[in-house]
Parts: sequence; C-alpha cells; structure tokens
Amino acid sequence: MPICTLIAADSLESGNFSEVRDRLAEAGCIPNAFDWLAKDKAVDISFAGDLADARTALAGLEDRCDIALQDEGNRRKMLLVSDMDSTMITVECIDELADYAGIKPEIAAITERAMAGELDFADALKARVALLAGLDENVLAQCLRERVQPMPGAEILVRTMTGWGAHAVLVSGGFTSFTGPVADMLGFHAVRANLLEIKDGRLTGALAADIVDASTKRVVLHAAAEARGVALGSALAVGDGANDLPMIAAAVSGGGLGVGYHPRPQLAQAANFSVRHNNLTALLFAQGVKPHEWAD
Repeated sequence: MPICTLIAADSLESGNFSEVRDRLAEAGCIPNAFDWLAKDKAVDISFAGDLADARTALAGLEDRCDIALQDEGNRRKMLLVSDMDSTMITVECIDELADYAGIKPEIAAITERAMAGELDFADALKARVALLAGLDENVLAQCLRERVQPMPGAEILVRTMTGWGAHAVLVSGGFTSFTGPVADMLGFHAVRANLLEIKDGRLTGALAADIVDASTKRVVLHAAAEARGVALGSALAVGDGANDLPMIAAAVSGGGLGVGYHPRPQLAQAANFSVRHNNLTALLFAQGVKPHEWAD
C-alpha cells in the first residue's frame, strides 16, 4: 500500500493534515491508517490508490511541508549515494577556495550556472580550476578547517543508515582534499571525487585525473549497487544540482528514492522526493524511521 509522509518545517498543523487527507480522497486515493513518526512534526498516511495521482493532488502543498510518496515496502534503504557540496556540507568548496584567492564572485557565478544546468559541468569545472592556478596548497587544509561544516542532520542520516547495515558512498564533482575528511567525519564507507594537480606546493590550475561528472555519479550508483548486491529499489540517492540529475533519475527509475535536497528546479523535476523545508533528517522520516531510532 502506498504511503504519504508529511514533514513539517516547524509544526504540522491539524489543518494541513486534514487538507492532505481530503486531497488524497478527492483524487481517488482513499486514506487509511496514519502513524506519527514525530508528534506534530512528521506523519505517515497510508492510502489506497495510484502514486502518480497522489503526487499530482498534493503538489500544491509542497510550499508548506515536505512530502514523500512511495510504496510501503522496502522503505529502509541499503545503499546511500550522496553528493557532497551543498548536500552533505553547507558550502561549495571551490567557491570557498576562490574566496581565499580573491575571486569568489567570479567563480561562484560559474558554479551557480553549472548547478542550474546552464553550463556543461566538465567545461565549467575546468574553467574554475584554471582560475585557481598558483594557489598555495596549504589553503586546502585551511579551507577545510575554517569553512567546511556538515549540513544539519548529515551525520545522523549517514550513521543511522549505516547502523542498520546500509553502504554509504560520497560522490562529488568537488575535490578529494575535502571528500576524504568529510567522509570520515560523517561515516561514509567510500568516496569518489576529482583530484587537483599540485606542483611545487601550488595548484597548477588543472586536474590530475579524469573528471568526476554527472555521468560518473550515475555509474558510481550502479556500480555500488552491483558490488553490494543491492537492487536500485533499495537505493537512496541525494543531491542538489543538475550534476546530480542522472544519478537521481537512475535511482527513481530503479524504484528507489531519488532525493533533491533544496534542489535546483531541473533536479526537482527528476526527483521523487524533494526536501525544501527541513534538514537531512527528513530522509530518515521518509524511510519511516522515528527519532528514537536515530544514531546519537
């Protein structure tokens, strides 16, 4: 039976709860039982009907709360594949490196256009990295120490999922200088990211290996699922920008959960669950996990 999970930004008002049930009923998706995951914060509503019809009926409420719609079976995922920048951490690392170089506005503008899908990611990445040529390699560690912070709920999400045996992979169009430490901090098992070329203690403005881009992220999702013997229906993929779209779409088409985290519009269209009002613990609510089950 399908389940609708409502997750409030602050408190779930009774009016919102009633409106959701009414809209489902009007769309032929008859509500059945409900279960509070967290009182006045998140609730599961089971219903009889079509997921697509329910999604259409509830689309107008997404400006008030986050809404996940899925079949009740197989909700707890056994594979987590996530983007890093602006998803698992609060910043875009390349923009922060640019700040140390005194060119943040120039690079940040390119980053935003790339994440919105307006520019080819690989070309945009090469252009931005080229602008960092000559930057002292010690700035990488300084940036990690001073600027990189976990997204709220990130560690709880990762450690809760790995606690029940899920495999967690961090795949980023960013840089290994950051993905390794972030993975260790949050509890990821594996990482994939771009490698900055450094010579004589300074960035050369080039990459030292093949680019990790949108197609790479999709390949990583499939490869991780195959290696672990996990069907895509048991996978959760999450990201925020156009570079994550193929990965998210693959998870959705495979019957899994493809999540847009405060997503750009292009990604939101491909995702089957978007988080716009909450932190990353919304992904636990979407899996039916109550707060007393979350990792400390």
